[in-house]
Amino acid sequence: MALVGRLGRQLCKRLTPLATSRNISFNLNDQQSEILESTRKFAVEEVVPVAAHYDETGDYPWEVLQKAWDLGIMNTTIPEEYGGLGLSLLEACIVQEEIGFGCTGIATALGGNSLAESPVIIAGSHELKQKYLGRMTEELLVAAYGVTEPSAGSDVASTRTNSRKVGDDYVINGGKMWITNCGHANWFFVFTRSDPDPKAPAAKAFTAFVVDADAPGVTVGRKEWNMGQRASDTRGVTFDDVVVPAANIVGEPGGGFKVAMKCFDKTRPTVGAMSLGLARRALDEATKYSFERKTMGKPIFKHQAIHFMLAEMAMRYELSKLAVWRSCADYDEGRRNTYYASIGKLYGAIAANKNASDAVQIFGGNGYNKEYPVEKLMRDAKIFQIYEGTDQIQKLIIGREHLMKYL
Repeated sequence: MALVGRLGRQLCKRLTPLATSRNISFNLNDQQSEILESTRKFAVEEVVPVAAHYDETGDYPWEVLQKAWDLGIMNTTIPEEYGGLGLSLLEACIVQEEIGFGCTGIATALGGNSLAESPVIIAGSHELKQKYLGRMTEELLVAAYGVTEPSAGSDVASTRTNSRKVGDDYVINGGKMWITNCGHANWFFVFTRSDPDPKAPAAKAFTAFVVDADAPGVTVGRKEWNMGQRASDTRGVTFDDVVVPAANIVGEPGGGFKVAMKCFDKTRPTVGAMSLGLARRALDEATKYSFERKTMGKPIFKHQAIHFMLAEMAMRYELSKLAVWRSCADYDEGRRNTYYASIGKLYGAIAANKNASDAVQIFGGNGYNKEYPVEKLMRDAKIFQIYEGTDQIQKLIIGREHLMKYL
């Protein structure tokens, strides 16, 4: 026993530095707790009451975004050097979950800025950051991330929008589709093919730019009327001989593919966080309703069938949250988080869709009616399985990352 005790103490000494260098605690620090409390209050008081209105009208939620900007919960990861708060990825995800609880359409409109800003933060020059990130912190503006095309969604390498060097500038031609914030953007992040050779390796064939929305040749399409998340402005945009200075390249010429891939490790956790908000909202609405609705002489939560459904909804939310938070912890501590980013994004989408469906089931006939909130949740949830990489793409990534451990 004495030997076991000595070995145990020696093992603890060796593990202590590892444990302290890696934050495994799930307790939020004071700043994170303040962010959570203020954003949750904002979501309940400013987002939930107007969510149905924006879903019905499809209006862009400028008033809500202005209040969010005033509160400081937009553009959260812009570094302090450029006027932002410089929040960690975990803190940004805390914000997105809470806004997602209120309305994922509004959360997508709000989070669209961070999506467009991420490649500039990751790979942009100091001058580019000053010019385009700085303005986002001076007044309420929105930006758009232009990667998806009619024939190139999750398959980024199939991009057809092209750029060619002309003198000291570049000229862009092509079109993007399903672009968030497109109709109101001040500027776009635009991903282009710069090497026309179809056999050119992806790592050298694409160049990314920041393009001003008012540049000659930029034409924005009509607002798309989608199944859900209607507060989010989604449109197509075309680029017809749009001249962009070389200074607006994000990263290196030909290095756009690497920039886009690095961005996914940062942006997929935030999408996973939005889906957490919806999954939690579905659980919250279903639980409260189960106390109000009575059948066979008792509240329905006392029926084992409902009890089990609520338990499964809670499990899905908590387990997907673990994956999202793990991906944030790895990213914030400088480790590659691709594996957990895809797990969090995928399982968050599954949790949101299944929880929304179960909430409708628990509401019964009322759940199928627009007068009750869960009908909207079910429509809003589906897009989580599509945008920022489909479920099938996430499975490919997860499988690849897993197999790499054995190769």
